[in-house]
Amino acid sequence: MNEMLATLTLAQSDAGATSVWALFRESFDFFSVVLVFGSLIAVMLIARVVMDCRGSMIAPKALTKRLLQNLATGNIPEIERALIDDDSIVGHAVQAAWRVRTRGHAAMRDAAEIAASNACARWTRPLDMLRIIGELGPLIGLAGTVWGMILAFVRLGQAGGSAGPTDLSLGISKALFHTLLGLVLAVPCLLVYGFYRSIVEKYCNEAMGDAGQLVDMIPTDDEN
Repeated sequence: MNEMLATLTLAQSDAGATSVWALFRESFDFFSVVLVFGSLIAVMLIARVVMDCRGSMIAPKALTKRLLQNLATGNIPEIERALIDDDSIVGHAVQAAWRVRTRGHAAMRDAAEIAASNACARWTRPLDMLRIIGELGPLIGLAGTVWGMILAFVRLGQAGGSAGPTDLSLGISKALFHTLLGLVLAVPCLLVYGFYRSIVEKYCNEAMGDAGQLVDMIPTDDEN
């Protein structure tokens, strides 16, 4: 008895998977292509956000500690060595200030602020793109649904209103499949955006604070 129930359940699941795949193939049109393409972009963006949006990459405390120690002792070669090829916000800000240290602290602060703002965009830009994709996904899906409903009722009119409930329900299900694709695209995009946005803002603020402290410690030529 248990084996019969298991076989029946498996058959039903296979039939359901087959019907969903068949519905996807029958509903495949311009709107489906756009939603699938958007899903591929969203997957790449989510992977990038998960890998990059970490404190060790945005505001590395090890770099800040190393620079503080070397600035306190005036170890200029070690400072320049620490800044080489560093891609964090702190590194970009201190590098920009270090290059203009002959112009005084005001010029260093301005250069560091501009560099830090540009560096923050590296982490906020993928999140903004995820938000845009998440907001556009349901709208594109809704547009595909409306288009599918129009086609379904046009076919109904061409048939002289003699189409049966099965034909009409199949057309409506094809149309609603676009809405489903749009929601499947939107939910993970907006979820990742909402979760990581606050994390990125927190680390960016920490990095700017650390960079400001370091910039104020950079000696100018007059102080040397």
